[in-house]
Amino acid sequence: MYHEPAAFNAMLTTGSKHNPLVMHAGDTIRIHFHVVSTHEGWHIDVLDETTNQSGTIVLNSADGPLLPAFDTQEIGNALGWGSVHDTPNSFVWEIGHTSPFTSPAAQFCLPGQPICQSFNAPAWADQSPIQIKSVTFGDGSQPTQWATVSDTGGKAEVLGNSWVGPTPCTGYGGPFCIYPWFTLGTSGFHYGVDYGDETNNLGGVDQFAQTQQCDGPFGPNSTYCDTIVYP
Repeated sequence: MYHEPAAFNAMLTTGSKHNPLVMHAGDTIRIHFHVVSTHEGWHIDVLDETTNQSGTIVLNSADGPLLPAFDTQEIGNALGWGSVHDTPNSFVWEIGHTSPFTSPAAQFCLPGQPICQSFNAPAWADQSPIQIKSVTFGDGSQPTQWATVSDTGGKAEVLGNSWVGPTPCTGYGGPFCIYPWFTLGTSGFHYGVDYGDETNNLGGVDQFAQTQQCDGPFGPNSTYCDTIVYP
């Protein structure tokens, strides 16, 4: 059985008040990653610009402080533990689980299963998408490229050609048999399906590599390569 231990911190709180930092749909969130010293883990400052509440997570674990492993944000500078040829800092949306507020709650699920809204296009279309507005690095520079990757091969998972295994889908498309993708709209980068303000669908679901062709911790051709989608 696969075992994945996690190093994590407690609830994100609003400073000294020890109350949870509650964020709502439509809020604008600014996140700042920075290092204070080698004796403290990476600091992640979270500011809700809509409510002006803020909090900080310090990445410490039982084994000591968790610090950045790389100096530059480049594809390939990724920790050797996963199945993607990634970057040190990435926006990650974990799909393939049922909602914690439904029954069965927080259950791993597959494309083609009616309980799995992750792979159902209407479920994504019926919401306001997340808006990734901008990124600024420590030296004040902006990204010159944007890339995407999936650790199940995107469309490959739906078709049963990934490590997840066979699925009930007989092909790609249709109810519960799509894989969400990143798009660019006038309000920012989105994740889900095609939304009303879209200016570039970044290749749709085909932005995700479907076969493992990059080297990784498990040997040659053991990880999915990133695809540069913009500009």
